[in-house]
Amino acid sequence: MPPIHPETANFAGLPGAFLLAFPALFSIVNPFGAALVFAEVTEGRSSAERAMLARKVGWYGFLILIVSLWGGSALLHFFGITIGALRIAGGLVVAVRAWGLLQAPEAYEALKEKQASQEGRTAATEDVSATAFFPLTMPFTVGPGSISVAIALSAERPQTGGLAALVSFGAGTTLAAALVCLLVWFTYAGAQRVVRLLGRSGTRIVTRLAALILLSIGVQIVASGVQDILGPILTSALHPGG
Repeated sequence: MPPIHPETANFAGLPGAFLLAFPALFSIVNPFGAALVFAEVTEGRSSAERAMLARKVGWYGFLILIVSLWGGSALLHFFGITIGALRIAGGLVVAVRAWGLLQAPEAYEALKEKQASQEGRTAATEDVSATAFFPLTMPFTVGPGSISVAIALSAERPQTGGLAALVSFGAGTTLAAALVCLLVWFTYAGAQRVVRLLGRSGTRIVTRLAALILLSIGVQIVASGVQDILGPILTSALHPGG
């Protein structure tokens, strides 16, 4: 039986997969920080309209994350990219985005606000539901960064244990995506209360704490990829006749 990497073993089951995926997705989606921008771009809308938008954004975001989690790595494998290379590349993307969040949350907020407002067109649209997918879901809530994190997470799926291990890992990551999108729904629907509760300074503290967790996860994924690539080489060098 082939050896199981410690990192893969830790994340193989449903609880481990959930504990890997939820902090990463929560950090990059950042529902509390995004709720502040959502409150600004939906200023003047009724409570019913904001609740409807929040529900649709949560649902659309969940669909995008699920497609990325379940199909992203398969698509890359189609192009011949190995698990090790995918983990290193995905981990670096996660770490770089986390570093940017950690160093300059203000720049991240400005980018998110620009994506959501579309230079005022979002607030001016008569049919409020027309803005639910674009721009409020994509790219504002679940954009390229969230998709790249989801693909990087999918590369952490266990390589041993058969179908049961894959199903457990998939269930854990799916549950994490569902919980993050439920938080998006609830925080967007109650965006005005989030603004009063946290404010700008409180949101930036939450963003930096989340970014630190995301950075650690990115480094962990890179370490798994390096072990995948260098492990067999070192084993062959140390045990040439093995």
